[in-house]
Amino acid sequence: MSAAEPSGLPAATVADLYRAACLAELDALKPGNVHGYAPGHRMVVADFVTSADVSAPPLSEPGARVGRRVRGGVEATFAAVGQNTNLGILLLCAPLARAAEASGPLAGALSAVRADFDPSDARDVFAAIRRANPGGLGRAARHDVSDEVAVPPLLAAMAEAAPRDRIARAYTDGFRDLFEIGLPALAEARTRGLAPPWTTTAVHLAYLTGVPDSHIARKHGPERAEAVRAEAGERLAGIDLATAPVERLLDYDRVLKEAGLNPGTSADFTVATLFLDALLSARGETS
Repeated sequence: MSAAEPSGLPAATVADLYRAACLAELDALKPGNVHGYAPGHRMVVADFVTSADVSAPPLSEPGARVGRRVRGGVEATFAAVGQNTNLGILLLCAPLARAAEASGPLAGALSAVRADFDPSDARDVFAAIRRANPGGLGRAARHDVSDEVAVPPLLAAMAEAAPRDRIARAYTDGFRDLFEIGLPALAEARTRGLAPPWTTTAVHLAYLTGVPDSHIARKHGPERAEAVRAEAGERLAGIDLATAPVERLLDYDRVLKEAGLNPGTSADFTVATLFLDALLSARGETS
């Protein structure tokens, strides 16, 4: 007898899993980011807890298009905390949330979501980006999000930004980093016997040391982002998360924050990895 085909998840489940992923990311010690061990960059954990709570309903709205989910989440967040705490998270998680409603394998549903973007998705996503105004956004020669009249197709705009932004690239390559960096790192951490929050730290470090962080690149340039990636690999080489190396990680956390370096994209991908893993598990799929 063949296994039952995965079925779609109800909105309440998607919302609960999203909140849980956001909170789990905050519990983990992630050098350079805001977390339960230390604030940073003029933000505190409470801002992110509130953001997760208020953005969950629009993110999980039944039948809503991706753009509506992103825009609704950003607007709810600004109404509650008055700043951008989760644009990257929403951009990564909204397609996953929409795909989770569908039956069949989640990867296939995610491909269908990407193929189904329409002009309203672009308008809403660009409006959300303008509202959030992420640091170092700048302007693009083509498909600039600040142009409220000539709105390009969403995938075309993401393809334009992909070489300099890994979240944009996720829209063009099927969210490959989640499947090829995040989920394998999470599985390896569990195989090693790590428990949360150290499994989450392992995911974050996989992104931090594996690829240059787009948030750092936007604010400080691609060369600095690559230097941080290399430095993180050297400083954290051989670290054993099973020993709960809080002080060693906090030392590097202070170094990054004192330099004004926030690997925010690594944190966004960490949340999305936890969310994707939880969706797969809830649907009875293996990650």
